[in-house]
Amino acid sequence: MIELTVFEFTIAAFSALLLGMTKAGIKGIDALIVTGFALVYGAKSSTGILMPLLIVGDLFAITYYKRHVNWKSIVTLIPWMILGVLIGAFGGKSIPDNLFTYGMAAIILFSVVMMYYWDTKKDNAVPTHVSFAASMGVLAGVSTMVGNLAGAFSNIYFLAMRFQKNDFIGTAAWLFFFTNLFKVPLHIFSWETLNERSILYSIQLVPFVLVGLVIGVVLVKRIKNDSYRKLILLFTALGGVLLLFR
Repeated sequence: MIELTVFEFTIAAFSALLLGMTKAGIKGIDALIVTGFALVYGAKSSTGILMPLLIVGDLFAITYYKRHVNWKSIVTLIPWMILGVLIGAFGGKSIPDNLFTYGMAAIILFSVVMMYYWDTKKDNAVPTHVSFAASMGVLAGVSTMVGNLAGAFSNIYFLAMRFQKNDFIGTAAWLFFFTNLFKVPLHIFSWETLNERSILYSIQLVPFVLVGLVIGVVLVKRIKNDSYRKLILLFTALGGVLLLFR
């Protein structure tokens, strides 16, 4: 077991609290969470420690938002995300960290700019071509396997589909629940980042995830649908910028 300083544990605990908040619906802060865990446990090791915490958050979200699910979008995205996860699992090791990070940041920021442009035009049309779902799904799959950063791409997809707040959260919850379960064997047998030691670290942080879930639910209830959309755009853009400084 790694002996953490009080400062390091505080970073990990705060990151776990933020994870709970994002699973409850405060989207767009993935980069901050991943950065906090990477600073404390190391970039690759932290991905295994995050897995049980992500699934705890997913279980809460699919239960709490169970009435708000767009299954058509899940069926559309899941095959592409699975493909992306496999690419990330078996090909992601060969991608230099800085190239991956800068590439993801550039795509996220470009996508946010496009979303803001569409919003400004007040265009209610949604992308229907398969290439949009395919590109967002594959990018989300690769980034969730390599760095648990899929949230930005799923955010862009659901914003483009113009989902209402609760539908956005509920659909994302089921999507990531299925995807994270698929990732578990890859973390155990391929990357070997999910093991008895990593689970002990995860257990220490579960209480902070639960507190974050409660805080997130309270905050989401107070945010109106239009404001929620703007907030997610802002947080997703900030997350993309933060990636450049990881």
